[in-house]
Amino acid sequence: MPYRFCDKKSLDRSAEGAAHQGCIGYASDFGYSDIDDIFALSQSKNEPPFIVIADGIEDPHNLGSIIRSCECGGVHGVIIGKNRQVAVTDTVIKVAEGAAEYVPVARVTNINDAIRELKERGVWVYALDMGGEDIFKANLSGATALVVGAEGKGVSRLTKQLCDGVLSLPLKGKINSLNASVAAALGIYRKIECDNQ
Repeated sequence: MPYRFCDKKSLDRSAEGAAHQGCIGYASDFGYSDIDDIFALSQSKNEPPFIVIADGIEDPHNLGSIIRSCECGGVHGVIIGKNRQVAVTDTVIKVAEGAAEYVPVARVTNINDAIRELKERGVWVYALDMGGEDIFKANLSGATALVVGAEGKGVSRLTKQLCDGVLSLPLKGKINSLNASVAAALGIYRKIECDNQ
């Protein structure tokens, strides 16, 4: 069984006010899909694959919001990692407001291996992170995957290097990043805009 050590603040956040006694376990009867299921869904709709990859998202509220935005935006599937990332828990399902029933979620052992597979299958993969090309100047039409990074850390360095490009949302304020679920939603709707041009 995989495990990891966290500080008390992370445990408190994950426990959402419940007493955790220094240990939290996750179990779910959620039915995960695989990458082939995501491609099959895009093929059944006669659309190029559109995928969102969550790289290290730890907050179940963020993952639930991302899945909800994916369903609303016509994303064919979400890929999450098995380690160092929140699974699809009851909280994720609740926050997703029913979207988890319609969006296939593939849980993979290694995000970077999944990205390599997507690229071999003709999907362009872009990291949503700071210091990249303005997303509103990028052409995201066709088979596309967007990688959304962890809260506070962003997309991991190796994952970013593996991507075909880095896209950034222009920010006008003093804070240098958006919430992961907000960045995902804006990226999804930029992709929709490109497909409709």
